[in-house]
Amino acid sequence: MIDKRIRSTAPALHDVQDGATVLMGGFGTAGIPGELIDGLIEQGAKDLIILNNNAGNGDHDLAG
Repeated sequence: MIDKRIRSTAPALHDVQDGATVLMGGFGTAGIPGELIDGLIEQGAKDLIILNNNAGNGDHDLAG
């Protein structure tokens, strides 16, 4: 079996371009993909379309 795990988000997000659509899952604050959100901010792509069923709350995650 091929091991497709990566050590950081940077290689996984390398090809995300400006204007890309990103789908995120999550349920409450327990399921929000915080590392994905932080990785996208660090990667720097602009004008992303984010499709998500839960934006977090208050100052955390997508709501912040």
